[in-house]
Amino acid sequence: MNRTLRIGTRGSALALAQTGTVADALERAGAQVEIITVSTPGDQSSAPIAEIGVGVFTSALRDALANGEVDVAVHSFKDLPTAGDPRLSLAAVPLREDPRDALVARDGLTLGELPPGSTVGTGSPRRAAQLRALGLGLEVVPIRGNVDTRLRKVVDGELDAVVLARAGLARIGRLDAITEVLDPLQMLPAPAQGALAVECRVDDVDVEHLLQSTLDDPASRVAVIAERAMLAALEAGCSAPVGALAEVVEDLDESAAGAVRSVLRLSLRGVAATPGDELLRASTTGETTAAEQLGRALAAELLDLGAAVLGGPGE
Repeated sequence: MNRTLRIGTRGSALALAQTGTVADALERAGAQVEIITVSTPGDQSSAPIAEIGVGVFTSALRDALANGEVDVAVHSFKDLPTAGDPRLSLAAVPLREDPRDALVARDGLTLGELPPGSTVGTGSPRRAAQLRALGLGLEVVPIRGNVDTRLRKVVDGELDAVVLARAGLARIGRLDAITEVLDPLQMLPAPAQGALAVECRVDDVDVEHLLQSTLDDPASRVAVIAERAMLAALEAGCSAPVGALAEVVEDLDESAAGAVRSVLRLSLRGVAATPGDELLRASTTGETTAAEQLGRALAAELLDLGAAVLGGPGE
């Protein structure tokens, strides 16, 4: 490919770090790349994400891509609306970072060590609902701002702790700040947390092939497809208090003849919070080729449990 690939990204430190990993991989594959920053409404507003809408960090990037201003767009997958964009192709889902949430607390404390009444900051109703459900007596405080801004609130003593995505801290080199990585049994991450979505124009087949062959990780792709299918089926958008985590796991399969072989299956866990912070949980396992069906089936189970009352603001 003779042309220089223009890679569109938001201008935040995290977005630039994420895009840098994509650019480096493409350069190693022999491509010429140029990184172009695109300002989005989410970057220009300090209002809560629930108020400024789904896709607030991605719509401007997608428009720039569709209009030919850039050739590739790199998104945090969890920021994308669940509905696809017919103008664009999801060409690659690179190897996913650790999707778990992480605690950054004063004095090196873990979640269980924070005394009742401690203030814990998060901009995510998904995290807030799961924190309150732990029954630790913590005071959950809504916050916004980039990763450094949130970390500073702990350093300056404004908050006792904040909860952030471990992946974001990893990508900007701040894993040292983490005092505890939260077990998914305590807190399920947002659907597609830790994953990137790399898009190109739907008719740009050469770029699509390059991105797919260079960047795509099949296990990461099927996991996030299952998680996002669950989210979409709950009609929750990316701003509802819903958590999900899918993993490709080894399982044993016994044939009719009695032979046992190792096979790969997709395990999916989901949680949905009602307005009263009741947590509804479900899990299922299925074939890796049926990721979307698995996600929809788990959503149906959550709806049967009472998730039909969902629809409030959140991550």
